[in-house]
Amino acid sequence: MKPDNRLFSYESLAHAVAGAAGSVVGMSTFFPLDTVRSRLQLEDNREAKNTLAVMRDLVREEGFCTLYRGLVPVLHSLCASNFVYFYTFHGLRRSLGVGGKSASAERDLLLASVAGVVNVLTTTPLWVVNIKLKMQGIQLNNEEQTVDRRNHYNGLIDGLKKIYEQNGIAGLWAGTVPSLLLVSNPAIQFATYEFLKRRLLNPGLSARIEQPSALTAFILGAMAKAIATVVTYPVQLLQTRLRFFLSFVLIFFFLLNVRTFLESEFRNFHKSSAHF
Repeated sequence: MKPDNRLFSYESLAHAVAGAAGSVVGMSTFFPLDTVRSRLQLEDNREAKNTLAVMRDLVREEGFCTLYRGLVPVLHSLCASNFVYFYTFHGLRRSLGVGGKSASAERDLLLASVAGVVNVLTTTPLWVVNIKLKMQGIQLNNEEQTVDRRNHYNGLIDGLKKIYEQNGIAGLWAGTVPSLLLVSNPAIQFATYEFLKRRLLNPGLSARIEQPSALTAFILGAMAKAIATVVTYPVQLLQTRLRFFLSFVLIFFFLLNVRTFLESEFRNFHKSSAHF
């Protein structure tokens, strides 16, 4: 029987729906942590504390609901984003006939990178609005504070319209460049995981590598994710600030003055990297 290599198929749709649903459940559970991270990345005057302490400060200052500010539009965007990602990934696998015996981690990583690029190019406007909604009404010690106060968004659609009217297409796709760079995050994680697995499970560098247990794989995966996050964190910080301030000056400043940028943001790294 000839294999079904169609890009549009029920199987790809099922994977996309499952991936979108799973991401919504995960984000709903850990959304307060994401709120803490965003606040620490954007509020230079907020004191660096542990996660629970920051949560307590936010609740005391603004009420419990502030931890879930912007949850609904984030879930909508996350659902759309993961649907695009998983559909593209599994659709490409089917259309290219990658699967079964022909499947490999390297090929899957390449397809995942392509899917990540497609996802970034199609859903960035949603995330630009989301960061604005999440930080709406927050007092910031920045030059852009006065300008931002004039903007009030009543949801995703209203935000998309107002950003387009005030900043054009460029405003909707603010942060696209660092987002594309962050597609490399899974590649760094995968390479780190394979390196740790070979070094820790195969110190003699023999041809055969023992498969790790579920617990060992989880620990190695967590270590690899932590390393990938630390390596790409400056880009993540730049992405968040570009999306919020809608300023393309930051990207040129970052590219031309990497060392200065990193030194000025080193404090922000310690403040928010522990809240992923």
